[in-house]
Amino acid sequence: MWRHGETDYNAAGRMQGHLDSALTEVGWNQARFAVPALARFEPDLVISSDLRRAMDTATVLTEAIGVPLRIDKRLRETHLGEWQGLTGPQVDADWPGDRARWRVDATSAPPGGENRIEVAERAAEVVSDLRDSDEPLETVLLASHGGLITALTARLLALPIVAWPQLGGIGNCHWVEMSWRDDSWRLNAYNAGMHG
Repeated sequence: MWRHGETDYNAAGRMQGHLDSALTEVGWNQARFAVPALARFEPDLVISSDLRRAMDTATVLTEAIGVPLRIDKRLRETHLGEWQGLTGPQVDADWPGDRARWRVDATSAPPGGENRIEVAERAAEVVSDLRDSDEPLETVLLASHGGLITALTARLLALPIVAWPQLGGIGNCHWVEMSWRDDSWRLNAYNAGMHG
């Protein structure tokens, strides 16, 4: 699971959610820089969120290594409702204490948005569809978003919901590596990436 590169919203400290922000030049370069490391996984398929920042990041990889790209809107970032487009201080001014609570409670949702459990459920459908598929897929890369990746990781590892917020954030163009063994998901790497 690979998070998109830096966006104009990331650079400005704004919350994105379903808003369709664009990669910055830094973000494009982060994606290019990650290609050699991700190519070593030899993915058979890349599936991306339908939001431009994830699709653009995914395309850098698929074009470099010649792998098919599918788009799946279930891999979209958490819908942040009324917080979308706002900075952290703006959210804190209008909803005092709510953002802090949201960070430590996976059942909490922004007003008009989704909680982490809902995000993980829709993303887990993508994984289930792949596991149930007859396609000969050994390795699949999901190009997505930080909030979705942490929620899906927690869900696939069957962590207690109260523990989900203990997983740290995912850096731009960093990834989580998981493998299926003995009928369960194993975490091989978390927030891995190229630091350069």
